[in-house]
Amino acid sequence: MNMLRRAALAVVMVGGLAAMAGCASMPAAESGQDGAPAPAEATPADPPAAPPGPAVPASPQPPAAVADEPAPTPAAVDPLRPEVRLDLDDRSAQLDLWARLRVGFAMPELDNTLVRDRERWYATRPDYVQRMTERGSRYLFHIVEEVEKRGMPTELALLPFIESAFNPQAISSAKASGMWQFMPATGRNFELRQNVFRDDRRDVLASTRAALDYLGKLHGMFGDWHLALAAYNWGEGNVQRAIARNRRAGLATDYESLRMPNETRLYVPKLQAVKNIVARPAAFGLQLPDLANHPYFLAVAIERDIDVELAARLARLPLDEFKALNPQMNRPVILAAGTPQVLLPYDNANHFVRDLPQHRGRLASWTAWVAPKLLRPADAAKQVGMSEEELREVNGIPPHYLVRAGSTLLVPRSDQRHADVSEHLAENATMALAPDGPSMRRVALKAGKRDSVSSVARRYRVSAQQVAHWNGVTAGSSFRPGQPIIVYVVQRATTAKSTKSTKSAKSAKSTKARAAAPMRKAVRKAARK
Repeated sequence: MNMLRRAALAVVMVGGLAAMAGCASMPAAESGQDGAPAPAEATPADPPAAPPGPAVPASPQPPAAVADEPAPTPAAVDPLRPEVRLDLDDRSAQLDLWARLRVGFAMPELDNTLVRDRERWYATRPDYVQRMTERGSRYLFHIVEEVEKRGMPTELALLPFIESAFNPQAISSAKASGMWQFMPATGRNFELRQNVFRDDRRDVLASTRAALDYLGKLHGMFGDWHLALAAYNWGEGNVQRAIARNRRAGLATDYESLRMPNETRLYVPKLQAVKNIVARPAAFGLQLPDLANHPYFLAVAIERDIDVELAARLARLPLDEFKALNPQMNRPVILAAGTPQVLLPYDNANHFVRDLPQHRGRLASWTAWVAPKLLRPADAAKQVGMSEEELREVNGIPPHYLVRAGSTLLVPRSDQRHADVSEHLAENATMALAPDGPSMRRVALKAGKRDSVSSVARRYRVSAQQVAHWNGVTAGSSFRPGQPIIVYVVQRATTAKSTKSTKSAKSAKSTKARAAAPMRKAVRKAARK
């Protein structure tokens, strides 16, 4: 029984369990809709790198002196229609979601050699297509619902296949992140918060909302879906300039007529190829996994801070699967003030709703602490009762760095620090670091053809972790040719010495010249006689 059939069965199970729970005066889990992320599309040229982030250490044990805390009773809802309970007997819920997608195709067809090339690429990689579509099965229902609500072509629901292969953890060498590959600035423009505790570019619900908002804006700007997609990939300003250039030259201004980078030139053909495969998989010798036309997951409210590991355990869900549905968390704790809900598959949502109120003991092992001044990590760790190694690991502090005043650190709860993190900190937490040791000089360079984080680190005699931190990538990432790279190197005293020696040489030369001047004057005078 594949994953989608298990999900369908889980829906029925939740209905039955919810009914039994209702008889026992327990809250029933409402069904809902949504989709969640998966691993990045690995095109032959530039596979997306895994996102950076600190490893999650084991949760510290709570002090014995702290009393058990009552756990709130959560409710599971459909994120798109929280007021509506899903009718599991509805025949439409049993329809194939692929068929629903096909009915909504509405973009103009693109038919050229680039489309044929991409079709062949996918057709010769059936295992890759299978993995990609199975990952996407978590999220597609939610995306299709959002697309249809806005009256958009359902082809747009396939765009994460092109952007990230439905990997919500995907991060590019240019720092684009998430299933929809938002750059940091663009994400902020569309209200995707990025701070110490979370990155909404990886949030399934928030990033989907933002991506469709952005695509809708671009379509309104250009009046053409192909141009809107080009602008999504290349930037609206670049597309506007390309159109203006063609107009001045008396040329056509459609997508195929514009001069653009190869990546953008291939962007719409890739989407068209995936669309063609979804429309006629057998024609390409491919088989798509079954996709039921109902939500894969529910949204469950979080009213108290809770450890990620504990939430996964109460939901009876493997930690990796929990993180795949809730990839926005940067730290091993879910802050209720910043992340008021988590996404869970049907049966797991029912477990969570039932088991959380029965939990005794602390829900969260971690809280936030703001550094009062510039501190060495060792000193900060001593103040909050943890080892320096653990403090660095959980907060992503690289070697040879100090923590600046005002930085928000995740620290263990204690008798003195046991409250949930405030909304202000959850929404605005920042981390600022300063070099520990000799003054550092900022070096800006552009990547060569084969530059990677490790090769740059070796060249400048710094660690790969440092280069990755400075550039917002992982230690195993490669750079695109021409990509800007930032490196910090020790500001050595050689410059001062060199300056001093230069000055000394100039001074000596000047003194020598002054001493020789009378001799030259005497020689000239004698010559005149």
